[in-house]
Amino acid sequence: MRRYPKITLAEERRLILKAQKGSKKSKDELVLRHVSFLIFRIYKVAFPELIRRFGEDLLGEAILITYNKIDSYNLNYRDTKGNPNPVKFVSYIWKRIDGFIIDSLKKELKLFKTHKEYYQNAANEGDNGLEPVDIQEYNYT
Repeated sequence: MRRYPKITLAEERRLILKAQKGSKKSKDELVLRHVSFLIFRIYKVAFPELIRRFGEDLLGEAILITYNKIDSYNLNYRDTKGNPNPVKFVSYIWKRIDGFIIDSLKKELKLFKTHKEYYQNAANEGDNGLEPVDIQEYNYT
């Protein structure tokens, strides 16, 4: 991450333009510059237990989304009055990333009827460093 610190809006837009014209190097650099933002969003949206269990998968998918969003970013965006209004790339992708995280976790959790069942399953599979537990021991009310 030290190798890819934050950049100015002008530099970011230059990279996006080159990436949209086909530069794989620029696209890779732009994504690498935003990995810390993706990790931040995962930690901001998901609970620690879910991050331990699904964090790597979430990050991998978020990186793919970021690659795709480069192509659809509008370098000529204008406000309602027609004035040029450049937007930082993180502002452009954050809702999509958050929505993806929430939807993915909902999908995973829907496999279980209750949160108790989810945590029982996670503990019994040995994920998250949890010890197998008997959910009858705990009162979740």
